[in-house]
Formats: sequence, C-alpha cells, structure tokens
Amino acid sequence: MNPMTGLMQDLRCAVRQFGKAPGLTAAIVITIALGIGANTSLFSVVNSVLLNPLPYPYPEQLVALRESKANFEFGTIPYLNFRDWQKDNRTFSAMAVWRSTAFSLTGAGEAEQVFGDFVSSDFFPMLSMKPLLGRNFAAGEDEIGAAPTALIGEGLWRRKFDSASDIVSKGITLDGRTYTIVGVVPASFHFWSGGSPAREIFVPIGQWNNNLLTSRGAGLGINGIGRLKPGVTIEQARADMATVTSNLAVAYPDANKGTGARLIPLKEWIVGGVGRLLVVLLASVGFVLLIACVNVANLLLARSTGRTREFAIRAALGASQSRVVRQLLTESVLLALGGGTVGLLLAAWGTRAALSSLPTALPRSAEIGLDGRVLFFTLAITLFTGILFGVAPALKMSSQDFGESLKEGGRGIRGSRNRVQRVFVVAEMGMALVLLTGAGLMVRSLMQLWSIDPGFNPQNTLNVGVSLPPAMMTASGDAIRAAFREFDSRVASIPGVTAVSQTWGALPLGGDDEFTFWFEGQLEPTSQSEKNWAIDYIVEPGYLRAMGLSLVRGRFLTEQDNEHSARVVVVDDVFARKLFPNGDPIGKRIQTKMLGQPAEIVGIVRHVKQWGLDADDDQSVRMQIYLACMQMPDEVIRLQPSGSSMIVRARNAGTGLLDSIRRVSQQMSNEQVIFGAQTMDSVIADSLADRRFAMTLLGVFAALALLLASVGIYGVLAYVVGQRTQEIGIRIALGARRPDILRLILAGAGRLALIGVAVGLVSALGLTRLMANLLYGVSPRDPLTFIAVPVILVSVALLASYLPARRATQVDPMTALRYE
Repeated sequence: MNPMTGLMQDLRCAVRQFGKAPGLTAAIVITIALGIGANTSLFSVVNSVLLNPLPYPYPEQLVALRESKANFEFGTIPYLNFRDWQKDNRTFSAMAVWRSTAFSLTGAGEAEQVFGDFVSSDFFPMLSMKPLLGRNFAAGEDEIGAAPTALIGEGLWRRKFDSASDIVSKGITLDGRTYTIVGVVPASFHFWSGGSPAREIFVPIGQWNNNLLTSRGAGLGINGIGRLKPGVTIEQARADMATVTSNLAVAYPDANKGTGARLIPLKEWIVGGVGRLLVVLLASVGFVLLIACVNVANLLLARSTGRTREFAIRAALGASQSRVVRQLLTESVLLALGGGTVGLLLAAWGTRAALSSLPTALPRSAEIGLDGRVLFFTLAITLFTGILFGVAPALKMSSQDFGESLKEGGRGIRGSRNRVQRVFVVAEMGMALVLLTGAGLMVRSLMQLWSIDPGFNPQNTLNVGVSLPPAMMTASGDAIRAAFREFDSRVASIPGVTAVSQTWGALPLGGDDEFTFWFEGQLEPTSQSEKNWAIDYIVEPGYLRAMGLSLVRGRFLTEQDNEHSARVVVVDDVFARKLFPNGDPIGKRIQTKMLGQPAEIVGIVRHVKQWGLDADDDQSVRMQIYLACMQMPDEVIRLQPSGSSMIVRARNAGTGLLDSIRRVSQQMSNEQVIFGAQTMDSVIADSLADRRFAMTLLGVFAALALLLASVGIYGVLAYVVGQRTQEIGIRIALGARRPDILRLILAGAGRLALIGVAVGLVSALGLTRLMANLLYGVSPRDPLTFIAVPVILVSVALLASYLPARRATQVDPMTALRYE
C-alpha cells in the first residue's frame, strides 16, 4: 500500500474514533492544552529574557560599566571619571552614560511629571537607535554649558504634541527651562533601566543642574555602558581599564584612591539573578506537562481495553502489528496537535496576562512575546507529547496476542495494563509532590519575610512625589523652603492626616543615597575610601511619626532645627553599635562636606531595613543618619523643586487621601505636579516581587499538578473497579460487607499514593536544593513543608478515590455474575 494512502486511512480512522468518544477526546485535548499552554507561556518569557540576544547590533560587544569603591563593588560612576575613562581607554570603540530622572513638563496642556534619562552623546549611536524624526545628540551637546536640547519619546510626541511632523526644532519646557527638540525616539527602542517607568524624555547629561556633577567623589546614580572594539575580549578591556583607573588614583587620590572599574557583559548585567529563577520555573512547568502526558496515557490505556477485540479482528483480516501501532500513534499525535493548537491560544492569552502581573523589575519584559523560536518549541513539545503518551498503548498492543484476545473476548491483558496504569499514577503523585513542595517552600519563605520588622510602620503611610511650579526652579533657597513649608502645612490640615514630612535622601526599600563623614577633632581622611560611609535621610520633624520609627534615646529633629540653628543629626543603632560599642554617640559631632559645618548627634533611632527585608544584614553600608531638610545648604535645596518626595501618615491612606493632596497642591499652583504615589505597604510588596512571582507560578503549577494527579488516580480506580466488578460481586455474595469493600479500594489507592509520595520525597530532597537562593529563613529541606505536603497529597488522593470506591460498594452480586 502507498504510504500516503495508509496515512490517510489512519487519519480517517482516527477522526472516526474521536467522534465515537467526544467526551474523552475533549478531556484529552484540554489536558494536553493546559500542559502545553503553560510550558509555551513560560518558555516565551525564558526565550525573551535569557535566550534571545539583546536587540542591538553586535550585542556581544556591549558591556555594563561600574565603578568599584570601598563599600560598593558595583557603584555608579562620577561624571568626570567617566570622561577620563572615555578619553584614556584603548579597548572601547564607544562609551556612554545614562542616569534616570524626572522632569516637570509644562506649557503643553496640563502640567505633569515625565520620566526620562540624562545621557551622554554616544548613548543612542552606540545602540544604533535611529530617531523617528530628527537626529541624535551631536558630539559636544552633552558638555556642561552646551545649549539645552532634548529627544522626546514617540508616546509623548503623540500624546502631547498630536504627532506633529514639524516637532523638530520646537521648544519643550522642562523644570521651567526651554529645551530644543532635536528628535523623536521610536517606541520600538527599549533600554532596560532597572524596572523604572517608561522613559519619555532624554536630555544631555551636561544639562543636569547639579553642582556635584563636577565632583569626582559623587557617583550620583550615573551608569555606564561601553562597546568593545572588534576582536577585543572583555578580559583585555578589564586590564586596560585597570590601567586607566590606576592612573586616575595617582592623579586624584582624594577621590579615586581604592577605586576601580568593573566590566560585565551587558546581557549578564541586565538579566542579573533572574536566570536561575526562570530555569527553576521552566523545570517546574515541565513536570506539569509530564503529569498531563501520564494522565492522557492512562486514559488511552483504559480506552484501548474496549478496542482489543477491534484490533484482534483487524489482525485476523490481515493487519500487521506495526500497522496497529501506527494507528495508535497517529491518533495520539492528532490529539496532541489538537491540544497544542488550543495550548498555543492559551499561551498567547496567558503571556499577555502574565505581562500584566510580572514584577516591574523583570528585565526585558517589553520584549516578551511569541516569536518563531517559541512556535518551534510549541510544535516540538506537541509532537514529543503525542509520541510520549501514545507509546504506552502502542507498546501494549504490539505485545498482544490478538488471536488469544479474540478467544477471550478482549480480556487478555487487563492485569498487565493495570500494573502500567498504577506505575503511571505513582509517577504522577511523585511529580505532584515535587511541585507542591517547591510551592510550599516559597510560601514558607514569604511568610518568614513578611514577619520581619522593616524598622518602620508601613500601614496607612503614603509616599508621594511633588514637583514645585517652574518659577521655583530658579528661586532662592529661602523661597524654596517657604514653598515646602506651605505645602507641608496644607497637607497636614487635610482631615485624617496625622503626620507629614519631606524626604530628599534615601527611601527605605526604595532609592538609596549615601555620604561620607568623619568626627570633629579628627583629621579629614585623605580619600573617600578612608572615610565613614552612611545612608542619609534628609527629612523633617514629622518623619519620625509619619514613618513610625522607634526612638531609642535622645530626641528626633524638631521645628527648631532649621536653617538658622546649629546643625544636628540623628543616627541609628547600627551607627551607635559600630562606632561606639562601649560609649554613647549623643553629643558627638560629625563633619561632612554636604553640610559644610559640624553637626551634633542628638538622638538614636532603630535601624531601618534599607536594602531589603532579606538582604540588609549583608550590606557593607548600613549606618544611617537623619539630617534636617531645612538645614541643607542652598545648593542642595535648589535641587529639590524639580522632584521632591513626601511621606504622609493618615487614618486612611486610600485614594481619597491622594485626591485631597492633589486638591491642596492645585490650590497652591496649577503648575505644581503630584506624581508617583505609593503606599509603604506596596513598597514592601514590590521589594518581594520576584519571590511573589515565583510563589504564584509555582502555586499555580502545583495546583494544576494536584488536579491532574487527582483525576489520574480517580480514572485508574474507576477503571479498576469496572474490571473487578465480578470479583467484588463474588466477595459480597460470600459475605463481605460494603465497608470492607470501601476499605479494600481505598487501601489500594492509599498504597499507590504512599509509593508516589516516597518517590516524590526522594526527588524533592534533591531538586529543592536548586531553590536555595530563592528561599529566606527556610531550609530547602524544611521539615514542616516535607510533612505537610505528603499529608495534603495523600488526603486529596483518598478523596479522589472515594467516588469509585463508593461505586464499588453498590455492586449487585447477581448482576455482576450475570454480566460475566
């Protein structure tokens, strides 16, 4: 027979078989669709984040640049040091820097805060960004003192400027200053900036009105990126940059002694530690697909029982065993293709849903989608799945003596098939236990993290950004202080508000800010690396109550600690323990260039978890110092109108509070912008986003595995009860009570579940070690999890077994014997 003719006959026969059992066919397709859909959806994330190259020409040449310092191995880069790196290196074809920021946009409809970047002129050409309109920044436009120019994003161009084709050379007012628009950045251009909001404005870094830009000791959050020359390895570039930084340490020892350059492949830097998390999740969803395959194989084995006589007749009519096997494999592959098609549709929907729930810090999330590689992956696992779950029925049929089966009426391989099905159930239970254990460990880890005291009270506390009117951008320090005081007073008068404070430095679990200091009476250390480092919080007196800090002793800042009084600071207990283990820091005076004069320590508060609930104890910079906003020098005060932050505590920090803050802000000026509102509860939640994402997905996979395993054990027991109808009837006829029959069936189910649990526990003990870096306060072999999960799994298995067991108790002995 022509192979194509034989294939078409097999296909027609398969379609007829599906039509005879539409319910079973639908169940198989849905089961496979769930497994393939989950795998495809997660693979699309892995593909985009880990496998695809960065979307720039020659991405292997791109490296992230950081400056190593005494307390930060991967610190940010002072602008003047970057200029010297750029000029003195011999291994890079280009270097650039970028720094996230925000601008108050006025003069184009309603005033609003837009996010953007300060960049150097080489930034966009290095990444081959071609503007939608206009041009990139020209060489020299990033120098301090150059004419103000800007590139705007396509979204902002369409939203604020109605896609005007003549936008180039027009003006845009940012922070009260007019910039000339030189180009439009296409929406297709993406550069990961650490989970920050989408960038809509790009300004040359030389336009940043910050006096510290010319300080070699201030990194200012400036990040570097470089492109290696063709043929240059990263090791050669590291050696080259070591020479450059050594020369700078000699030339500028006060700022650069002990500093160096750190070079990391850009993709590695962007992906960070998320790679291991995604690999663990992909392996987990693979278990779901295997469980689905085992389930379908069980269903097909049960279905093949009724077809034994059919195949025996076909064999008697001349069909070879290989033809029978081919028929079964054709059917299984067709079922898999149906499940794969539905699964692909589920994956398309699931990927979109996942994108809305992914942690904001997940790198390259804008690139996630279904591309050719994902489609090929779906096709490959579909065919693999079809063959995998079709092998068991096919092998059983290939070993069957059809002549004997014809004599026995199709009952010749029941015992053997039962054994195979039981093995499948054990495998399902084992894999389900592994997934449930992983999910349980993540839940326990998150519970441990949520129980940690962050050092402040996040409940009913709102963090909100405020940008003063453009006129304040060039106002005097006294005028800016007066504007903030008025705003504070208006917000404090809102009903329900109990405390208010500006905060201009670090934000717990959010952005960090550090400075160096030494004690009065000591000689100033000759270099930054030899000074004490601390996290600075520039706050107002209401901060203590607004954040719910705990005062250990002394006092906090008061209204009398203003621009006219002696400078004071408050330190945390880590500061006290580290620098005064046997003494009291209160009354001591510190020196810092930021204040310009000595400041007396007047109080001690409890330490706040700045670096994360789980990571704070491991950081080298942990000491914390609180400084008074109004005591800041005028050059620091003048930086705040473009984007300050306020902490507000109220009896209810819901949307009504934010609306009230916006109203009082508008009463001051319709060009004053409120932005970036976030409760401190959500700040904590965001800090745990990666773990919550992993827990959610592992939980979904585990629930799906538990459901499939339950269905699997139910299906096997229902089949076994059907096959043992005569035996059960005889037992009842000989005097067995119905509770005895119930115990008999449940005992069989319990044995399968316990064997599956034993296999799963051994596997879980090995595999959960891969999750060690995702856990906190919980061992990968956590006893509570390893006890609770088996109990849950066995309980669910017994519950799934109850219906077929109960049906067995209702067998009528006479009917069973008559049937036989």
